[in-house]
Amino acid sequence: MISRLIHRMGSAALISLLCSAPALAQEQPGDYAVQLPLSLSGEGPWYRLDVPMALHFAARYGDLRDLRVFNAEGQALAYALVAGQDESRDSQQEQAVKWFALYAEQGDSGATPSLRVQRSTSGTLIELLDEPDAAAKPPLLRGWLLDASALEEPLVRLQLDWSGGQEGFQRFSIEASDDLQTWRSWGSGQLARLAFDGERIEQRQIELPGSKARYLRLLWQSPQQAPQLTAASLRSQRSDSMPAPLVWSQPLSATRSPDGQYQWHLPLALPLQRLHVELSQVNSLAPIRVSGRSEAQGAWQSLAQGLLYRLPENGVDIRQDELPLPGWAVQQLRLHVDERGGGLGVEPPQIKVAVRATQLVFLQRGSPPYRLALGRAGGESAALPLTTLIPGYQPQRLQQLGTAEAQLQTEKLAQHKQAVASESDWKRWGLWLVLLLGVGVLTLMAVSLLRRPSAE
Repeated sequence: MISRLIHRMGSAALISLLCSAPALAQEQPGDYAVQLPLSLSGEGPWYRLDVPMALHFAARYGDLRDLRVFNAEGQALAYALVAGQDESRDSQQEQAVKWFALYAEQGDSGATPSLRVQRSTSGTLIELLDEPDAAAKPPLLRGWLLDASALEEPLVRLQLDWSGGQEGFQRFSIEASDDLQTWRSWGSGQLARLAFDGERIEQRQIELPGSKARYLRLLWQSPQQAPQLTAASLRSQRSDSMPAPLVWSQPLSATRSPDGQYQWHLPLALPLQRLHVELSQVNSLAPIRVSGRSEAQGAWQSLAQGLLYRLPENGVDIRQDELPLPGWAVQQLRLHVDERGGGLGVEPPQIKVAVRATQLVFLQRGSPPYRLALGRAGGESAALPLTTLIPGYQPQRLQQLGTAEAQLQTEKLAQHKQAVASESDWKRWGLWLVLLLGVGVLTLMAVSLLRRPSAE
């Protein structure tokens, strides 16, 4: 019996899979509420399109799972969605630095040399050396001290030039300090200068660990063969984090609730990253709190709070009219204004909202014109990973692709929004009707059960 049940379940699953596969393969442009012509430029066969906020609003789902691209034959094209990401940009700077000789007693090449220094008002290190005793052996050059105090970024490379010394390899240890008292090891380095038969090989650069330090100390492992430095430079690296690009909506009008709070209802729940509040009046000052929810009857959650203002300073308007949001998916926004600051004026304020920019990349196939379609209820994502869509993909290649642009049809998008809103209202009223009918049926059943004993 159990084997028969398993066989039936397997047969049902196979039938379901066979029935659903043609449904996915036979998608047609007419299945989608919104279809927009695409204009292509540049070299294909891959094209990228920056998805504007109007298309986010026209979609049925915040993750754009119901988005497709069709050709003239009605075939759905392969595509990928690329979400905007924070970027890190590195910039390097190389600067010549001053160096100071470090000496030690002859015969004690392993000793750490003593050092007496003083710092000028410009921060430059000035070396003060004791006069050597005439009867003693001349001091031995033990190493060099580099003054990196003018560099504020992490140090990534050291470059040296030298004269004298024997040809071959010269090894030295590298130490770092911020106060000339405490030293920490940064490993070792090696210089090389070789010549043979008119050819010359040099190794002048040493990689550093990418940490900050005000001073570096180089100590030769074989001081008797150490060369004389003639130039020293340090390369520092600065990393700047660039936030992901944003795409903004058009201005959205508010409604005012009886308790004096402003509210906005978006076409669907979106992961909002930033909020812009239009300050129409000069000399505006408004402490605000922003909350949101993803459903009409859900609980409000605090999203942000801050101070908005538009104030004159030296004949120029100084504005603070934007607030960052946490990126949660919300469909309704509520703005509470502390009226002690004077409020935002008589008219309800307009806002603009932003989400992280998304790029659509698709593979051209078939005949033009190509159409962007979205707005299908129950749609499932058909997006591929970008590395699958473009074999051998490299990040720098994205900007080299051809570009596509959707011809936005404002009237059609507005009609679609109204249809979606009407459908949402119908579903809400339908749900209430089903609930009321259920309560009525339960009431009739209860009355019937109560009357049955008396009838018997």
